[in-house]
Amino acid sequence: MSEFTVDTPLPHIPDNLNIPQFILREIASPRPQRSLSVPFFINDKTGRRISYEEVHKRTYGLANALSLKYAIGKGDVVCLLSPNHTDYAIVIWAVQTLGGIITPANPSYTADELTHQLTTSKAKLIVTHSACRNAAVEASRSSGISGDRLVLLVDPTLSPTVNSSTVEDLITFGISRPQSYKAQYLLPGEARTTIAFLSFSSGTTGKPKAVEISHFAVIANVIQMAAHYQIYDPVRPSRHMLPGDIALAVLPFFHIYGLVVIMHYILYCGMSIVVVPKFNFSNFLDSIIRHKITHLFLVPPQIVLLCKHQSVQKYDFSHVKFCLSGAAPLSGELMEQVTSILPNASIGQGYGLTETCASVALLPPDRKLATIGSAGRLLPGVVARVLKPDGTFAAEGEQGELVVTGPSMALRYLDNPKATAETFVGGWVRTGDEVIIKDFEVFVVDRLKEIIKVRGFQVSPAELEGHLLLHPDAVDACVVGVPHEYSGEVPLAFVVLESKARQRVNNNGSEEQALKRILCKHVSDAKAQYKWLAGGIEFVDEIPKNPSGKILRRSLREKAKALAKPVMARL
Repeated sequence: MSEFTVDTPLPHIPDNLNIPQFILREIASPRPQRSLSVPFFINDKTGRRISYEEVHKRTYGLANALSLKYAIGKGDVVCLLSPNHTDYAIVIWAVQTLGGIITPANPSYTADELTHQLTTSKAKLIVTHSACRNAAVEASRSSGISGDRLVLLVDPTLSPTVNSSTVEDLITFGISRPQSYKAQYLLPGEARTTIAFLSFSSGTTGKPKAVEISHFAVIANVIQMAAHYQIYDPVRPSRHMLPGDIALAVLPFFHIYGLVVIMHYILYCGMSIVVVPKFNFSNFLDSIIRHKITHLFLVPPQIVLLCKHQSVQKYDFSHVKFCLSGAAPLSGELMEQVTSILPNASIGQGYGLTETCASVALLPPDRKLATIGSAGRLLPGVVARVLKPDGTFAAEGEQGELVVTGPSMALRYLDNPKATAETFVGGWVRTGDEVIIKDFEVFVVDRLKEIIKVRGFQVSPAELEGHLLLHPDAVDACVVGVPHEYSGEVPLAFVVLESKARQRVNNNGSEEQALKRILCKHVSDAKAQYKWLAGGIEFVDEIPKNPSGKILRRSLREKAKALAKPVMARL
């Protein structure tokens, strides 16, 4: 049996700490030391610097208030619905200090999408950014969460319009009261099974599922990345991540990439994080210069803009020394182009899943420019196999499905034994990605699973298909991804019409276009924007299926590629 694992030694991973203890107490390992002058977080807009001491104090105050006012304790789930915010991590660590669990939600979710997450996770409290409040209120009603268990994470530039508790109020209240809670202390081994996050992933099919991620998994992945980039080496300290370096957090913290790689790993390295609530390209360029950003963590659509937008030429990005692209494949052409924009940066890709608790492979530490097409070198502690269609395991250079194990694997899908059995097999995670491994580097060849990746976000075809079928004019549907220069992929729907609707559009171009617009609006009215049918709709006589009724999706993907016209991103 062929297994792939690098021989870089992995330091001890503590299994008796929760994440706040690991990040805030700095007792777990000989990590790089953060100077008192190096802040944890920097507010992108105002430049406000938030020190380790302030983060520690605010975390304590919020934990105390959540215990006093809402009795949050061991095993209680709190939903965090917010764009990036300097208090995002403080909410996480306060809840986890009490033994609670965070389920991070996409701030662009509609009320229906959020209701699914709240009911699946059994959340007892919602902490929502003021910009997301309307969806939170509607979803809380639908899921049976009372209105007084909704806390606002306020944008300081906006005034709250309702009489709700705010995170700031709770912190002030908690700091002013004696400690009411008993901090969670874990016995040896307990961190491996104590849940820290319920992060939602579409897995291979269907509606998003709650992935149970333990404290140990997050801590392990942080230490794996630290070992990969040699930050422990006293003789040859990492040139990639040094205390005092500054990373730009423009990717969302609710996504596993932003949550583990940017938030937790970067802080562990003694670096600072500039917190950006929302991506705007011109503001993004200004932020890189204004804060002298050294580290960029991006997704391919942002790389496209860096390479193609005319305004980029007037900026000097020579201070950027590291750029990692993740969440979706980055073409070799784009990687070569971005080297001229970031001339002093090490540039490459990373690979991972929510189910693997972030990183499985990253840009090798000894490379300034990654191997073209490589998704990164396997991290220390990761063991990979490549499963061929005949059930045997591939040798180096042979193609098959990537199956991985290691200390950071998630535990299971919450209350979903069927999906768990399909993905989590004897401690191994079936990724659903077809790869080749060569010299311990992962080359993603094709996606076996059905999920569409739009700007790094997961879109489940089954979710969109099910919604299309709610429309009376649609009797069958299949959604596939088509290539898009900016978004990577966008959904395109093949729809079989009901007989009267079919007669209405036959040989009538204006009726056909009108119905396509109606069906597209049917989706856009109910789903987050990245799920919209940007690839369009094609009417077909039937959806091809095998004898057991399973959609022959691969044939429709090929048809979609032939139909799709190359769409240039509007820059």
